[in-house]
Amino acid sequence: MKNLFIIGLSVLLLLSGCAPRFDQETEVIQDPDKKGEKAIIPRYNISDSYYKAVIPYKVGKARGMVAAGINNRLDIDEFETGLMRIAQDSFPANKYFFQEGQYLEKETVRDWLKRKRSPAQQDAHETNTAKANKTKKKELPNVGLNPVFDTADTDPEYETAMKENPIYIATITEQNYLIKNNEDKLEIGGVVIGIGMNSHHYYNLPAGMGGYPRDVEISDAEIESEGKKAAEEIINRIRTEGEYESIRNIPIVIALYRQEAVNSVAPGNFIMKAKVDANSSKIGKWETINEEYYFFPSSKAKENYREDSLMVQNFSDAIADFFPNFTAVVGKGFYKNDELQELTLTIPMQFYGKAEVIGFTQYITGLIMEHFENYISLQVYIESDSGAESVIIRDAGESEPTVHVYN
Repeated sequence: MKNLFIIGLSVLLLLSGCAPRFDQETEVIQDPDKKGEKAIIPRYNISDSYYKAVIPYKVGKARGMVAAGINNRLDIDEFETGLMRIAQDSFPANKYFFQEGQYLEKETVRDWLKRKRSPAQQDAHETNTAKANKTKKKELPNVGLNPVFDTADTDPEYETAMKENPIYIATITEQNYLIKNNEDKLEIGGVVIGIGMNSHHYYNLPAGMGGYPRDVEISDAEIESEGKKAAEEIINRIRTEGEYESIRNIPIVIALYRQEAVNSVAPGNFIMKAKVDANSSKIGKWETINEEYYFFPSSKAKENYREDSLMVQNFSDAIADFFPNFTAVVGKGFYKNDELQELTLTIPMQFYGKAEVIGFTQYITGLIMEHFENYISLQVYIESDSGAESVIIRDAGESEPTVHVYN
């Protein structure tokens, strides 16, 4: 069997039950709020593309808001990790340390994601609030970033109004980047704000109109325009409102993310970013981000990246030539500036013993060396009905992969 034993058992990294041993961690003083709190920064990093996180780990003040507003798990993961990737252009991972957002409260983000109230809705809201609290009516903030919608569900124009006034802003997240000062203490050095934009607006018609679910596609031009307007308002609030005084002189990076449809097999992507200098409320020049994910096999990948699509297909065919119980490889490719940067492949397989898993993993490792150039960062996951069986990882520029077979 061709290449089946090209790699001997001795080079397989059978890591189950073992964990990497790291040296003692480095202790520093974390002092972003002048509290003199002790913090630990791990001495080692799992990858140059990741930030070291500060321990004890502080969860974000608006934790849970991303999951509440994003359609699927693929978009949730890409929205958060992609924002870290964008952050590195302004706050390098070798100097800054990651911490979840500590300034935007959950209730604040929830209010910002609401629709802005019309004058009539605002008046009713203030009146009801005064009655509930038995206080004199006073003007209340109207901070929603999404369009006003005040059409009654009995109005014949309800569906038209909904189409013309979709929910554009799906979620908002904050990330903090800390840096050591001259006294070897950690302080806030940068803030990154991500705005998740809907590419589809989902809603149900009123019962009187059938109650059917509807899906309105939002154009890229609308996403860009509405995202920029929201970004300007968010920055203005952070720079002028009292609760954010401690980060008023901190640079901010803000980025727009276009999330995919709810049934998409690939995540969406960041489309634009801009920087706000310290002590400024003016957003700098917006930069287009040319990133996108493609699913393999798919007609979209075949149409736009025919050679890469054929490369994955040939790899899948090579497996099928020798293993009759194999179905097909499925994968996800990450493109930046129209170049394939990272490829994640999943190989579903039916196995009847551990020896077969080992032999199959050896064969796949050999095929990887033949079919994929090493400028691509590659992860290959071999799975069965029982779960994960093995994983093969080769970072970009590496000549040989790392192989892990699970016990």
